[in-house]
Amino acid sequence: MSKKRVVVTGLGAVTPIGNSVPEYWQGLKNGKIGFGKISYFDTENYRVKLAAEVKKFNPEDYMDKRQARRMGQFSRFAVAAAGEALKDAAIDIEKEDAYRVGCIISSGVGDLNVFEKEHSNLLEKGPRKVGILFIPTMIANMASGNVAICYGLKGKNIDVTTACATGTNSIGEALRTIQYGDADVMLAGGTEAAICPISIAGFSSLNALSESTEPVRASIPFDKERSGFVMGEGAGVLVLEELEHAFARGARIYAEITGYGSTCDAYHITSPAEDGSGAAMAMELAIRDGGITPERVDYVNAHGTSTHHNDLYETRAIKKVFGEHAGKLLINSTKSMIGHALGAAGGLEEIAVVKTLEEGYAHQTVGLKVFDEECDLNYLSDGGVNADIKYAISNSFGFGGHNACILTKKWED
Repeated sequence: MSKKRVVVTGLGAVTPIGNSVPEYWQGLKNGKIGFGKISYFDTENYRVKLAAEVKKFNPEDYMDKRQARRMGQFSRFAVAAAGEALKDAAIDIEKEDAYRVGCIISSGVGDLNVFEKEHSNLLEKGPRKVGILFIPTMIANMASGNVAICYGLKGKNIDVTTACATGTNSIGEALRTIQYGDADVMLAGGTEAAICPISIAGFSSLNALSESTEPVRASIPFDKERSGFVMGEGAGVLVLEELEHAFARGARIYAEITGYGSTCDAYHITSPAEDGSGAAMAMELAIRDGGITPERVDYVNAHGTSTHHNDLYETRAIKKVFGEHAGKLLINSTKSMIGHALGAAGGLEEIAVVKTLEEGYAHQTVGLKVFDEECDLNYLSDGGVNADIKYAISNSFGFGGHNACILTKKWED
């Protein structure tokens, strides 16, 4: 059976540099960084002081007060981004077969804020004081579930949790759902709201977070002085649609998703494979799935976390896949401006890829100043560039050895 073609017809985002796709994309083009002192809790006893918080987000701008009260923040972000994406795609659910419209909007950790709050209630006040909505606001699948409830999506609805590869795996699985005829339209991406004491303390104990107090030197992917990632949050949602379905309703098309690769390092619970082999195979599978050769790829939106191991091993993986062509690639890290939003990262970064293809502009890796001899590719440290980009790759890698890669093609009528 031949695979159906799948295109992107809608985009929605809640980010630390803007709560809509136009604001987010303009922020990326302008080199805007979303880092600042953590405002959600007192960090006096914490080594980490900075995060990339979403600003001025009012859930009642996207849903009624009663709905908002029954959701965790990660679900609210997802509902907001999904609403923007549906509006952008001009999808009218009443004119669709709702059982052919699905949703895979996933979270890496669910709502840790709710977990913390209710655990404190348990310890301080006893089991009868644990909130009635504790479980349905905390569990990771509720972002996708709440989006479906809010917008009437009755098709496939699942949650893919693969740590920091979550968003990209969600898009890939939505792609497969449409390719093999199980849906006409899928909302896909990731969401996260994990800037809270237990999360910051936990990642800090792993020495995974930057302890810099200078926003411009905190998230610095591929820089020799990189020391960890900056925790981010938000949601990135795309509307994926079967090509003929999009044509039939006269949809505006942003790009075509042509390939998906997913592997596991089977190596270590937190460290990527040192030779980059697992990440390389995910890229190779996506390229092969897209029916092209590596030399046709122009741009890589890197996982680029600003941790020592990831940036080095991802560089090795890119070289393994592309050989001499690696030096010709445009490579950047969106995390240099919005931090690492864990399960939301892949969705937000794929939106950046789609906009890059649409406008022919690849943004700068902001903050990269001190060059690492082992990270020696073109990471766009001197500024964004205008280029005719036909094929782009988005990489995401997660604890547990998860690797996910999406190949996206510029849309040309």
